[in-house]
Amino acid sequence: MGHPVAETRGGVVVLILGVETATERVSVAIGGHDGVLASVEVTRGRRHAENLMPAIETACRLAEVSVPEFGCVAVDVGPGLFTGMRVGIATATSMAWALDVPVVPSTSLELLALALRDDVERQSERLVCSVVNARKGEVFHQLFRVSDSGVEDLGEPRCETPEALTARLHERSQSVVCVGDGASRHADVLTGDPRITVAADRWSLPSATTLVELAHRRSLREEWTTPDRVEALYLRQPDAQINWSTRNDAT
Repeated sequence: MGHPVAETRGGVVVLILGVETATERVSVAIGGHDGVLASVEVTRGRRHAENLMPAIETACRLAEVSVPEFGCVAVDVGPGLFTGMRVGIATATSMAWALDVPVVPSTSLELLALALRDDVERQSERLVCSVVNARKGEVFHQLFRVSDSGVEDLGEPRCETPEALTARLHERSQSVVCVGDGASRHADVLTGDPRITVAADRWSLPSATTLVELAHRRSLREEWTTPDRVEALYLRQPDAQINWSTRNDAT
């Protein structure tokens, strides 16, 4: 496969399919230059593989479009649930291969920060820290600053304990809004610092609606890639690999 070019009309990508499965929810959206045309969200435990394709089919019916009309596929590459991420990435890249269109990857941390942007702008100039539950007493997180172009990252994504994150944010001596299911779960630890607040639960999971909006802006700048170059953002080894390494070390 060469370098696919997104289907455009007047230099604008016509239709984008957004696939978000990095957390507990399966989220699908369809949109482009005219905004988001349809979105479907399903939260049924960790049944991502069962729910994703029916969600895409439902979104297509709602938007009155068919799969061959997509000129680009956007996907959340994590961090988040290992299996959920793999389901979403595999589906998105397979569809992009079949349609010969590019992929716009985004992280769950970017999506959480971008969705909260308008609320943060109305409140103050505070920073936004996206916090995703990593289980095992840890969180995935990344710090962002709101800017006219969207959100600007202020460092690399990390995997740490909530206590380590709180200490890291405390060192900045700035007000911070934490958003994500990890922030909600560990709100008691994070808000031990009065300069740290936690966003409402309605913002706790990344959305494919935000993914499509971000992908549209990036597609205008041709910030896309080929399906074979899409990689998951793990930040930590899968549990099976950790358990295997521990078992080998014990022998």
